[in-house]
Amino acid sequence: MSECIFCKMANHELKVPFLYEDDNFFAINDIKPQAPSHFLIITKEHIPSVLDIDTDKESIFGKVFTIANKLAREYSLADKGFRLVNNCLKEGGQEVLHMHFHVLGGRQMLWPPG
Repeated sequence: MSECIFCKMANHELKVPFLYEDDNFFAINDIKPQAPSHFLIITKEHIPSVLDIDTDKESIFGKVFTIANKLAREYSLADKGFRLVNNCLKEGGQEVLHMHFHVLGGRQMLWPPG
């Protein structure tokens, strides 16, 4: 997807500091943070949303929890807690149609989220 900002980041066409990178995912700080700590875990493959995950891709998504765990510990979120969120499409709050997860922490999260 030549116009997708997350694809450009995944392909290193846009230079952004990665907090994490492996064969399937990378993580970056959110440019519009909603908490003191707010980063994104993003698929390298262009998968528009959770609705586009099929059985051949489902096995990689367990890694999201491992990455969230690792980064939460590195950024001192593990002791008090954090929120892991995936938004799906417009009414679900998804702004970029490329599969990603938000990790938010450093303050008390409220429920319902809004």
